[in-house]
Amino acid sequence: MALIDQFLIRLISKGTLTLIHADGAMRTFGKADPDFPDITLRLHDKAVARDIVLHPRLGLAEAYMDGRISVDGDDIMGLVGLVRANNPWESGRRLEQQGPLRRLIKRASKRVRQLNFRDASKANVAHHYDLSGALYDLFLDKDRQYSCAYWDGHGDDLSAGLDKAQEDKKAHIAAKLALKPGMKVLDIGCGWGGMALYLHAQCGVDVTGITLSEEQLAVAQQRARDAGVADHVRFELTDYRDMQGQFDRIVSVGMFEHVGVPNYREFFRCCHNLLTSQGVMLLHTIGRMGGPGTTDAFTQKYIFPGGYIPALSEIVKGSEPNRLMVTDVEPLRLHYALTTRAWYERVQANRAQIEALYDARFFRMWSLYLAGATAAFEHGGMLIYQIQYARDRRSLPITRTYMPEAEAMFTASR
Repeated sequence: MALIDQFLIRLISKGTLTLIHADGAMRTFGKADPDFPDITLRLHDKAVARDIVLHPRLGLAEAYMDGRISVDGDDIMGLVGLVRANNPWESGRRLEQQGPLRRLIKRASKRVRQLNFRDASKANVAHHYDLSGALYDLFLDKDRQYSCAYWDGHGDDLSAGLDKAQEDKKAHIAAKLALKPGMKVLDIGCGWGGMALYLHAQCGVDVTGITLSEEQLAVAQQRARDAGVADHVRFELTDYRDMQGQFDRIVSVGMFEHVGVPNYREFFRCCHNLLTSQGVMLLHTIGRMGGPGTTDAFTQKYIFPGGYIPALSEIVKGSEPNRLMVTDVEPLRLHYALTTRAWYERVQANRAQIEALYDARFFRMWSLYLAGATAAFEHGGMLIYQIQYARDRRSLPITRTYMPEAEAMFTASR
């Protein structure tokens, strides 16, 4: 029996995976289940099976990107989902103690990869966010919100509902910031400027957005000029460690994943010092349901070099020494799975345009990235944390009722 066959026997029990080798030999793993897909995977050369067994995630990813394997119907979402669904985070398996040597090696290697010095941080951001703006226009919403949307129910067509869900996300975050007209807001990792422009339009606040992406900066600045609000919404190419001034509020959406654990205390120290004594901060980040982990090889090499998804314990460990009080924590469990599925649908619908911008290999890489992200949020250990901080315990109302009230006002104003 081939090694890959032994590997798949252990991996697939529900749903079926039919494997067709390069020589035409075929074997089916698992058992048909109405709740799981039936997938056919084809290997196009003899060496690819070994590569997958030796390096399951990166081996499979690179083989798929290079066209050495294919999935019938181009259903890479189905393949990744089948594997993840057979090994969910909520598995109920008995937990075994991890040895001290393994913990030490894992911790040391993770910290080396996450140092994120200033020059490296800018290069890492450029690797992903300075891709062609035309690419992002093909799968993001009209405001280019490249972070988890907020789904207040959804229909069958996720792609059609994406714009509303992203508008609802901005309203959800704005409500938690408890904004008043004239406040000064800092947006750390401002993307293409959508959040900053929204906060000014809805709440009458002045916003400074900072980014390390030159592509995003140019777009954000132009958007502010086009809207006639450049004197109230400003964007800068600035590292958070270099930011000066005092702000009533700080918002950071989808940026913390690029900070790196060794820099968490410095990040929160900077945030503390940038906030006024009555200041409030809202951090929106992908997080881990369990404890600290590592970034998988495919994501590290091809998608987000230097990126890391933190456990809640790691976030709080970084903020606690910096006199930032946790005033609210909300876990969004399935919202990002719906968001990445919507993005995946749009990517598949725009395959020809994406391959024209880049090539077929890039299209397969991007499809795999979104399929993997969806599976991680549907079956793996990923979710979104929205964490609200304050410097003073009296800065905010003592109940959460102000949040839904403000959110309803924002959504009604559309």
